[in-house]
Amino acid sequence: MIVRNSRAVLLACTALVVFGAGFPAYSQSPEEEAASQKTDRVTPLKKIVVGAGQRKIAIDTPQAVTVLDQKDIDDAQAETIGDIFKDVPGVSIAGSDRVFGEAFNIRGIGSTEDSADGSRIVVNVDGAQKFYEQYRMGSFFSDPELYKSVEVLRGPASSTLYGAGALGGVINFTTKDASEFLLEGYDNALRLKSSYETNGNGYLGSSIFAHRFNEGAEFLGMLNKRGSSEFELGDGSDLSGSDFQSWSGLAKGTFHFGDGDEQTVRLSYQHWDSDANDQDYAQTGTQAAFGTVDRHVIDDTAVLSYENPVSDNPWLDFKATLSYSDTSVDQSDGTLGGFSNIIEADYGYRTWQANLQNTSEFSGDSWVNYLTYGTQLSHQDRTADSPLATSPTPGAIATHPEGTDNKVGLFVQNEFVYDERLTIIGGVRGDFVWRQPGDSTAAFSNAVDVNDQAFSPKLAAHYKLTDEFGIFGSIAHTERLPTLDELYTWSKGTSLDLKKEKSNNYEIGFTATRDDIFQAGDNISFKTTAFYNDLENLIATTGTGASSYFYNVGKARIYGVEVEGAYESDYVFAKLAYTGTQGQDRSDGVNYNKPLPTVPAHKIAFTLGGRLPERDIEYGTRITHAFEAQNSVRGTAASSGSTPDHLVVPAPDWTTVDLFASWRPQSGEMQGWQVLASVNNLFDQYYRENTSNDYAKGRTFKITLSKQLDW
Repeated sequence: MIVRNSRAVLLACTALVVFGAGFPAYSQSPEEEAASQKTDRVTPLKKIVVGAGQRKIAIDTPQAVTVLDQKDIDDAQAETIGDIFKDVPGVSIAGSDRVFGEAFNIRGIGSTEDSADGSRIVVNVDGAQKFYEQYRMGSFFSDPELYKSVEVLRGPASSTLYGAGALGGVINFTTKDASEFLLEGYDNALRLKSSYETNGNGYLGSSIFAHRFNEGAEFLGMLNKRGSSEFELGDGSDLSGSDFQSWSGLAKGTFHFGDGDEQTVRLSYQHWDSDANDQDYAQTGTQAAFGTVDRHVIDDTAVLSYENPVSDNPWLDFKATLSYSDTSVDQSDGTLGGFSNIIEADYGYRTWQANLQNTSEFSGDSWVNYLTYGTQLSHQDRTADSPLATSPTPGAIATHPEGTDNKVGLFVQNEFVYDERLTIIGGVRGDFVWRQPGDSTAAFSNAVDVNDQAFSPKLAAHYKLTDEFGIFGSIAHTERLPTLDELYTWSKGTSLDLKKEKSNNYEIGFTATRDDIFQAGDNISFKTTAFYNDLENLIATTGTGASSYFYNVGKARIYGVEVEGAYESDYVFAKLAYTGTQGQDRSDGVNYNKPLPTVPAHKIAFTLGGRLPERDIEYGTRITHAFEAQNSVRGTAASSGSTPDHLVVPAPDWTTVDLFASWRPQSGEMQGWQVLASVNNLFDQYYRENTSNDYAKGRTFKITLSKQLDW
């Protein structure tokens, strides 16, 4: 082991030396050299947030928000969606590192094993809400290469704009635009990109073509091919079912018109397709007893959006979005005969959604007020069919009932800013939902329509004590209605009397930022958030002998602290992300110290790096430490069982070290090239996130090359 680690360190150091000195210093003009020596740097907390209301930087937003831009996503050299969230406090991946097994966990809310936790975290792609739930499958299927930015809004205060029931928060993905690649003076761009990683022989081939028809119209077309063999864990074993191949693509047109070209229409279509044979049926954890299956997963998202700020009328700033989402899973040739009716089956979710929103602006000598109001309409079909299911109803699957979900949401949010120091945001949302079982579900279980409503108010404030220090706080209530799966699953009898989950969340925090500390243009920023969340009527799965598969377990309490900090300068940069979360299952009314199994371990991630501006080189290291946790979703990767006591087991601490380097020449004959290299899990640690059922990927070397051509 010592020899293996020594060789890894030597190889990694050699790679860094190559980046630091091996590339020739291309010729620069005096003006170019002066520009490269002095650049204003932006810390993560100084990035613009667009998903919380009015545009503002993250440090001035009265809730915990993290923004990942294109550089962050590229630097991660992510193979899966989960790879891009390593430096985001409060966010972890539940289930497994398998492509088909990933789900999100925010502040201890989110799991692939208990209920439909995807509904507790709202996930949007270009404004289209994504949702998928299937037994022992993940909830989001896509490729990180498709996106230019990701916003994570933590906590239920986001329910106002995105839907009641966002107990954990909201994740907004935004796809790439042609304008990101089209340089001034050029109407065409072609970017070719490839990457390789040693663990599992993972690869990516990507091509992007961007074209500007005129000043008001542009188009982007993108195609990606990604794949990997089974990857190796820290102990040298392979994770079964982690191999995959996938195709993904994006077509997106953007059109500007009207006075000053201020009106914008965007039309985008995204496709992700993975067809793999002999996959583990259980993608969320190593469960050999479930056998294997051939699985074909397709995810489509189409979005048409219109924006008109009507700059000469402060009463109007209109946005409208129409979207379609279709996720389907086709399974065949399963090896577990006793469950052939669920292995040989087709599953799917199809969702139509419309969003209409307007913002009216009012202002005085020292204040400005933004009133945002609108509606969200959606229609969702949950489908399932098995040719081997003949009784009691042909084609019906008891654990994946068919049904429809129709929803109307009404919301209003008011943002008042006084003297550019005090910001007060109040909001309220009501969702009205009509659920109907499919014909096959109703025929067997006598299920009936279930109609209900959810209510979500909030109040948040941020005050700048000085230009460098600020305080903020919020109070938010939200309610989550049961999903189609929770209401109509009839393997043990339907649970039509489920109560809606309720959350009362309180947050308080402070911010600090300062410029020009050690040199002109540098900046240090910190944002600390303490949160306390009381939850009632949580929905969970039952053990054996119950009359229904889902039931309300009662109360839980989740509280903790998140710290996000960064330093940026021309030559040095650093990032800090700390999350300390506690969760207590209070359902029995007696043992209030019983930990929730979905709460992540306390974790700290620290990144320290350097720059060589004259060579456009960055390099650094990231150290991540997870503290010992009193809770875990599984005791071992192969354990099984369904009772809550079995799921709550300790998880040991672990530490990983990553190294990275990049070369992005901004001028000279090598302009347009990018080279990225990294070593993840340098010392080959054998570890497991306590929110994941499987152990994580072992030591992995990565290299990425890209080149853009402009004409």
